Amino acid sequence: MKTNILSNFKGDLTGGITAGIIALPLAIAFGVSSGLGATAGIYGAIIVGMLASIFGGTPTQISGPTGPLTVVAASVVAMHSSNPELIFTAIFLSGIFQIILGIFKVGKLVNFIPYPVISGFMSGIGAIIILLQINPLLGLNFSGTPVEGLINAVKSFHNLDFQSIILGCIALGIVFFTPKRISKIVPPPLIALIVGTAASILLNFDVNTIGEIPRSLPSLILPDFTLGNIETIIPIALTIAVLGSIDSLLTSLVADSMTKTKHDSNRELIGQGIGNLVSALFGGLVSCGATMRTAVNIKSGGKTRLSGVIHSIFLILILVFFAPVAAKIPLAVLAGILIKVGVSIVDYKFIKLLKAAPRNDLLVMFLVFLITIFDDLMLAVGVGVVLSSILFAANIAKQTDIKLMELSDITDKNYIDEDLKNDTMIMHIDGTLFFGSASQIAARMNQVLEYKNVIIDCSNLKSIDISAVFALEDLVLTLKSKKVRVIIIFNNREIAASTLKLGLRKLINQNDIAFSSHEAVNSIQN
Repeated sequence: MKTNILSNFKGDLTGGITAGIIALPLAIAFGVSSGLGATAGIYGAIIVGMLASIFGGTPTQISGPTGPLTVVAASVVAMHSSNPELIFTAIFLSGIFQIILGIFKVGKLVNFIPYPVISGFMSGIGAIIILLQINPLLGLNFSGTPVEGLINAVKSFHNLDFQSIILGCIALGIVFFTPKRISKIVPPPLIALIVGTAASILLNFDVNTIGEIPRSLPSLILPDFTLGNIETIIPIALTIAVLGSIDSLLTSLVADSMTKTKHDSNRELIGQGIGNLVSALFGGLVSCGATMRTAVNIKSGGKTRLSGVIHSIFLILILVFFAPVAAKIPLAVLAGILIKVGVSIVDYKFIKLLKAAPRNDLLVMFLVFLITIFDDLMLAVGVGVVLSSILFAANIAKQTDIKLMELSDITDKNYIDEDLKNDTMIMHIDGTLFFGSASQIAARMNQVLEYKNVIIDCSNLKSIDISAVFALEDLVLTLKSKKVRVIIIFNNREIAASTLKLGLRKLINQNDIAFSSHEAVNSIQN
């Protein structure tokens, strides 16, 4: 049943405005940190925040610039500083990719990303944000990788700007130590923004600031899909699309847990894609579902799509009426705010369990963490998912049990001929037979070739994939070439039908299949 958009107007109004208050300093800070400017951050929050709310699949979600996507944008801007339009073309294309992902219904695949991968990635992003803010906090001008920034801060220690450090420390003190009774009323980032800017103006500090923010409507930026750019743009766009989708859908899961509802993953991707596509056309920073802003919206009463629209309208009003004041915000104050964001992103839940966590999970987490900081974000996620899959497959393979027993060892039935007992080997396969465990069949092949009859007991087989079917085929083919009689026992008729369809039917006939060990022995005797 559809909900009336005005059914919760008061709650949506409160939630939207509160989320907008929190979004303002973060949008400005992320815009500046990306290298595209404060305006890009605000435009991204306004455009994606509104369109993702209207077209997305999570009614209470608030979208805007976030740490992970800003890190990607900043790295691209740093590498292509002479061609800033390239990043907007990449954002435009990432929006198209997100829409395609939604249309092809891949939204729920986020549920298959292992937690250690997410943990290592988010902690790595948190560390990157913190490292990138060290130079602005110290009043140093620098653009480069997080590690290079740390090295620059050490080398430039004699050039520290103590006025910037004072303002940065004020911001850090406010965002970390504001009492809860106050933070429930006014968000600490907004307090830090106001107090830090006021202190800079009143004390007449000469520090780096945001600079002029345009109050006019944004101009149209057309995508540049030239042949020379396309090879550079596509990997960036894919990185943004996948990362933004993961971030948004994880936030959607948080919203579900808070509202006791269920979001539409595929529609959410389409909504985010539309938002980023339009945002790129007007110079907006790439955005996605923002967990903190979404949680605040819900806690403040937001329940419908209207809250996200109100959040964007609030930011438009701020941009129109308070742009001259925002231009005077010191970069050191924004750095203090972002350092708190970075600290909040680090996954302390997993860190607390380091001593008790399985070694495989620790390996994945630390590897993803290090690759995120020192190399590439998407490479980190890709390596983490692949490594987790390999380790999981190896663990499942260990649980697959293949035993070889002579018929004479397991039965003393008098009606079975003694020669038949001694000439018959039974291969019991228990568990899951797949690409990771299929090699065990080949490893046992020489042990069964000396027998006249081989019963392959698959009655306890839970599942089988095509790699295992091919391994089974090789075994049967080799045995038959040696004139060995082969009987395969299936307990599950679905597995039997699937195995036969995948090619085993060409090697065996109906007399070579049994559905119990008694039936298999009778078949050999006859």
